Amino acid sequence: MIVGKVVGSVISTRKSSKLVGNKFMIIEACADMQKESCRLVAIDPIGAGIGEYVLVATGSAARIGSGMDLAPIDAAIVGIIDDPSEL
Repeated sequence: MIVGKVVGSVISTRKSSKLVGNKFMIIEACADMQKESCRLVAIDPIGAGIGEYVLVATGSAARIGSGMDLAPIDAAIVGIIDDPSEL
């Protein structure tokens, strides 16, 4: 699991039918979570906004955690951090 900040969104008008209706957000992993600066695109089934700190599941945990076992998902926002000052 990665802790990161939502820094933007991605609009995709053409995508896999299993991803229709999902919002895509750009996540910048916190410095302590990665050796280098890292950004990734994650689906957002919980409604995080730009500027919020979030928990991101990756790999098969992303598909299972978002309830879309058969969708082509590699990263999913699974939580919003209430108090990012603790990071």
